[in-house]
Parts: sequence; C-alpha cells; structure tokens
Amino acid sequence: MIPRTLFTSDHEAFRDSLAKFLTNEAAPHHAQWEEDGQVSRELWLKAGEQGFLCPTLGDEFGGPGADYLYSIIVMEEVARQGLSGIGWGLHTDIVAPYIEHYGNDAMKQRVLPKMLSGEWIGAIAMTEPGGGSDLQAVKTTAIDQGDHYLLNGSKTFITNGQMGDVIIVVAKTDPSKGAKGISLFLVERGMPGFERGRNLHKVGMKAQDTSELFFNDVKVPKDNLIGEEGMGFVYLMEELPQERLGIAVNAVANMEGALALTLDYVRERKAFGKRIGDFQNTQYKLAELHTQIEVARAYVDRCIDLHMQKKLDIPTAAAAKYWVTDLQFQVLDECVQLFGGYGYMWEYPVARMWADARVQRIYGGTNEIMKGIIARTLI
Repeated sequence: MIPRTLFTSDHEAFRDSLAKFLTNEAAPHHAQWEEDGQVSRELWLKAGEQGFLCPTLGDEFGGPGADYLYSIIVMEEVARQGLSGIGWGLHTDIVAPYIEHYGNDAMKQRVLPKMLSGEWIGAIAMTEPGGGSDLQAVKTTAIDQGDHYLLNGSKTFITNGQMGDVIIVVAKTDPSKGAKGISLFLVERGMPGFERGRNLHKVGMKAQDTSELFFNDVKVPKDNLIGEEGMGFVYLMEELPQERLGIAVNAVANMEGALALTLDYVRERKAFGKRIGDFQNTQYKLAELHTQIEVARAYVDRCIDLHMQKKLDIPTAAAAKYWVTDLQFQVLDECVQLFGGYGYMWEYPVARMWADARVQRIYGGTNEIMKGIIARTLI
C-alpha cells in the first residue's frame, strides 16, 4: 500500500482512540439502531465528551481548535466500520462551519458549544419534494415581517431530520431574484409552526434518521438569519467543496473496510475443496479492487491536501465526489459477489455497506450534476 503522509503520530493516536470507541460504543448497537431508524442520543453525548464532534472548533467555543484532518479521521473510521447511521459528518463538517463562518457572534456562542458537546444535533434542509439538486429552484420562502421572518415551505430527505435541534434552512427571501434571493436561516427545535414528518424508510442507511420537514408560518427571529440576506447561494457554493470532499473521503474508507471484510471471508470460505481465495479468478478480482482503491485513495488524499491549503476548487471536488462514489458502488458490488449468497444477507455487513453506498451518487449533488460542473471548466 502507498503510505499516507498527511497524518502525524498525534492524528494516528486520535484515530486509534476513535476506532476503539466506535467498536465498543457503536458497532454492537448499530443493528438495533437500524430497527429504530436512528442512533441513540447517548452516543452523541459520549462522542462529545471524547472530543469526536466538531474537533476544529476553537477555544472560544470550548473546542480544541484541531486541524481538519481530525474531521477526516472521524469520517474515515465511521465509514470503514460501515456505521452509516452516525450523522456526525453532516453535523461537524457541514452544519457547524456555516454557523462558524457566517453566523453572528450571539448565534455562535449559543449554538456551537452545544453542538460540540453533542447536546444539540445539527441538520441542513436544502432539498425540496419537487426540486432535487436544483438549489436555485427552492420554493420555501422567508418573508421579512419587520422584527422577524415568516418561514413557509417543506423539505425532504433531511439527514438528522428527526433528531436535529438546530436546522439550517435554505429559503427565498426575494423569489424574484433567483439565486440572489436565497438566504439561510437557523430554525430551532420547538419553534411554533416547525413540524417533522415521517422518518423516511430508505433502501439503505436505515439507522440514519432522514425526514420530511414542514414550516408553517414559523416566526424566525432576525438574529437567526445566517450571514447576510440574499447571500445564501454564495455561502452554499463556498461550502459545497468541503461537503463533496467529505463524501469522497467516506467512499474510500468504506471501500477499504469492505475489502478487508471480503479478504477475511475468501481466506476462510471453501468451495470445491479449496479456499475461495485460492481460485485465480478471485485473486485477479481482489488485485483489481485493491488497485482501484489505492488509486482513489491517492486522488482523494491529494484533494485533502489541497483543501488544507485552501486550494480545493469546485470542479476538483466535484470530480472526486462523482468518480470515487461511482467506483465505491462498483467495488462493493464485486465484494458482494465474492461473498456469494451470504453477501445478499442483511446480517452480513458487506450487504448493508452495498445498500448504504447507493445514495452516495445522489446526495451532495447528483453525479450527473458533478459532470456538468467539470465540463463547464473544459469547454
């Protein structure tokens, strides 16, 4: 394997601690969380106590002010163990940065320490029932009423939607201005008129609560506007490269975890009097999967390095997101094939990884949209 040079011994010590935490505190309960349709709040609180949530937040919020590589490690270890119900990546690397980068001081001081501790869980509400990946087409409105905004609309496919305490909502403050009329708002649990629909029954990621959200004349205080009115689309575009990089990071670690499970299986499972791993076809397939994952790892690590230098641009992140998630599904499908009939049984982690991986090519902007972003830079 190509050695990774991004991480120091401190990073790797953090990784070891996190991996043990997940093995002891999450893995034994994940099957039950799949039945429940969400993970326990206890896990969030324990993770907060151990410093696994929002590690990049600084001392002014009670955080360690660690570099982004610590967030990368959290994403990787959760994905490697196939713990798809744990919505820490969204909470830590998508919701918290919007508040930290664009929120007012009062909002930051009130919200971020509780996100750091796990007391409050974050979500972001972009997608609408009729809009899909087209953020400019949102129909949810937030109309200025003088001392507050009146929020009306609905959202769907919202990760952490059932458990979320603070939800960033994308809404139109001026529908006549298109993208320039989009703003971001912080909606909080208990606000009158804010309701949650059903916890959506998905093909995969069954332990991840994913919900419909409804806003019926929700009075959102002016202080809950994130950044400036009309700048929401700009903020979204600035933060999306990190989100898409995170999806690619998740995909590579998930492939590595699935391959490790598959190697263990083919070393033990026998057919026609010998181990499956002794068949030439199996060996060639494993060599292909290993090489594909190594190539993906090298590209994604380069993107991580660029992001650490604040040089990761939108098309490069889009390329990582689309290509690696396409590869992820191909790799996991091959792993299922090597498991044979057992690979299709839900109790085998590789089957759940396979089902969980399908959505990676859809959220964060579909892979077709990623290709369009890349193509615009070429023509």
